[in-house]
Amino acid sequence: MVAQLLLRKGGAIRSLSIAGMILALLFVAFCLAACDPDVRKEPSNEKPVIYLYPEQASVIDVTLEVEGSLSCVYPAFASAQPTDTGGTWRVFAQPDGTLTDLSSGRELGYLFWEGDAGFSPDFSQGFCVSGDDMRAFLEDALSKLGLTDREAADFITYWLPRMQENPYNLVSFQGDAYARVACLGIDPEPDTVIRVQMAWRPLEVPVQIEPQELTAPARNGFTVVEWGGTQAE
Repeated sequence: MVAQLLLRKGGAIRSLSIAGMILALLFVAFCLAACDPDVRKEPSNEKPVIYLYPEQASVIDVTLEVEGSLSCVYPAFASAQPTDTGGTWRVFAQPDGTLTDLSSGRELGYLFWEGDAGFSPDFSQGFCVSGDDMRAFLEDALSKLGLTDREAADFITYWLPRMQENPYNLVSFQGDAYARVACLGIDPEPDTVIRVQMAWRPLEVPVQIEPQELTAPARNGFTVVEWGGTQAE
């Protein structure tokens, strides 16, 4: 009788030990998957905003299509069948950039969207900037990239609070790779388009990186400006 009880207890202990080992292995696998960059969520494009500066007050259609998906737009698309990958805004735009959404009648300073555009940032060139120097760096960089003081202020007041507390930040402004996955169609066609997409990641220690040359086209005629950012892991 005692032997049978001992056997039963031993079997129960072995069962509990095996179950514990399985749970431990599952936990380790979960942690490894969470740390695996291949299974992390793609970085999102945060607060891309679009300014319109026509030479004369006019109705303008702005169509956005992304390879990924949109999580939020404002105002709502005016197109009859918007999707989670794009749609069309219709606004009445003034030369000073004031917009009126023709669907709601609301006055706006810009068009807003956010989501996963479906691209991986390129950090082959860029800048390593200390948190203390971010304010001056952004003011200088955004001027070189063609933003006005007002546009730069909108950019800086959104991103600076998240960057200035880091010891360092790796920053690279994205070009054609971003434009290919976040396509803008504008009617009537603008004369000048300036798109500023900043990719960045916080760093604990500085790194060496090939400096990036920053340029912008001259603003001529009907001008469209967009800026946004992506925080990479």
